[in-house]
Amino acid sequence: MSENSSRRSSIARLRDRAMRILAMRDHSEQEFRRKLTAPVMSKNGPETLDITPEEVDQVVAWCLEHHFLDDMRFVRQFIASRASKGYGPARIRQELNQKGIARQMSENAMYECDIDWVASAREQALRKYGEPLPTEFVAKVKVQRFLLYRGFLQEDIQEIWRNFAD
Repeated sequence: MSENSSRRSSIARLRDRAMRILAMRDHSEQEFRRKLTAPVMSKNGPETLDITPEEVDQVVAWCLEHHFLDDMRFVRQFIASRASKGYGPARIRQELNQKGIARQMSENAMYECDIDWVASAREQALRKYGEPLPTEFVAKVKVQRFLLYRGFLQEDIQEIWRNFAD
């Protein structure tokens, strides 16, 4: 019976850890599982947790059931957050992929989001290079390279000069 109660307390401790992790911000399920099973730092250095994969699955299922963990909500918030920091759709998709989000889910969320990527790219270019944006080839390439690095698509970048060349 004591083994059963220790298992229950192990799951209770794992749930407490899950709540601390999810209290900070939303996470993808893959990212959450990684953090949940990561070693805990103590004064003697990292200590591995005495948990089984079944216990992790049970806590993840509990978090999903109670809507503490929701990949679609995470994706929507992540897109809004990264877009507001000046990143483009290509970079955001890549980061979502690294966080274990399925391509179809991220594509659906990108399609649903109401972000004007051309305006966002222009805003980033103006913030970095000032008004008016350069039109001579070498300087223009520099701006385009910067925007590509930030994750904007080539067609959105070219649209900046098409729309504002007048």
